[in-house]
Amino acid sequence: MRALTWHGKHDVRVDSVPDPEIINPRDAIIRITSTAICGSDLHLYDGYIPSMKAGDILGHEFMGEVVETGAGSTLKKGMRVVVPFTISCGSCFHCSKHQYSACDNELPADNQDIAQPIYGQPMAGLFGYSHMTGGYAGGQAEYVRVPFSDVGPIVIPDGVDDDKVLFLSDILPTGWMAAENAQIEPGDTVAVWGCGPVGLFAVQSAFLMGAERVIAIDHFPHRLELAARFGAETINYEQTKTYDALMEMTGGIGPDACIDAVGLEAHGFFADNVWDQIKVSTFLGTDRAHSIRQAIVACRKGGRISMPAVYGGFVDKFPLGALMEKGLTLKTGQTHVQHYLPALLNAVMEDKIDTTFLISHRMPLEDAAEGYRLFHDHQNEVTKVVLKPGMDRSPNEESRHGIQ
Repeated sequence: MRALTWHGKHDVRVDSVPDPEIINPRDAIIRITSTAICGSDLHLYDGYIPSMKAGDILGHEFMGEVVETGAGSTLKKGMRVVVPFTISCGSCFHCSKHQYSACDNELPADNQDIAQPIYGQPMAGLFGYSHMTGGYAGGQAEYVRVPFSDVGPIVIPDGVDDDKVLFLSDILPTGWMAAENAQIEPGDTVAVWGCGPVGLFAVQSAFLMGAERVIAIDHFPHRLELAARFGAETINYEQTKTYDALMEMTGGIGPDACIDAVGLEAHGFFADNVWDQIKVSTFLGTDRAHSIRQAIVACRKGGRISMPAVYGGFVDKFPLGALMEKGLTLKTGQTHVQHYLPALLNAVMEDKIDTTFLISHRMPLEDAAEGYRLFHDHQNEVTKVVLKPGMDRSPNEESRHGIQ
């Protein structure tokens, strides 16, 4: 089959690789019909995530048709399913608490110890996201093996277009859980750092959960326009000082809740961010954490911080004193996708949540390497790339957007 493989920093290629096979009774093989490039895939593309190996198949946002099942799978051939990016057994201590991304049985034995020195425990098992998360082949491919297929995938009704439900795999539940972790109350003012896919779904989710005002923070004009389309007020941090603007917009109190949807590759010419970039470039640090620092400082006393954004290692100059002295609550973690899927599928089907607005580019799987380059280099114009195995290579969205 054809699949997108990782070969190093800014080096991804569509290669011919062996077809996946059933290994365990609970496995299923899915023929991919749609797969997307996630913002966190760019962390792999930029070389920030350790334990990658040349030839690893990328991709954790995908859906498709069931073509083969093991004896223990509850899926049937021909079913259309969306697959969560987290791999979960469904029966361990954490899964019993619906903490699916903390599953104890998802990592192969050989991968259990990779993350323990850094995090204290093994990481969650994820598709296409390093050997620290299990080394599972991802879904930016023609086919994929899905472990624990009786727990993860959700069946999609006939007649529903892929574009409408594809993002149930990751970014929609992640945006929803981000808003839920912010413990939004009716009348709240919520500030969201980052208007990428997760941030934009967090904006929508915050309003659905009762927020009176949502303030979206970014520097890409088009992404701020998308946030405004859902009713958010916006701050372009290249044109104004974010903290000062938030204080003015909230009468000096600060937002009730803050959501960091930026993560370890924060942008901007700020003193702490410049220092972070120097440390990362000289291997003295791992993450550029400007956005979470700013969220903690800007949040009102007694407020809540939600951090769905990906961080990989250690940071310094962290405002721990502000977190404590202001009595803030911080919640974070990989998304418990399986917990949210039934309700979010219903919300999408009832048009309570808009998903298709996000897609800027649809490209053949064969053009995946170019899709990564576009998403990496043109984040204002390229909001989401959806890859289609078997799609005609010409014409594609790039020619219509005039991006080079």
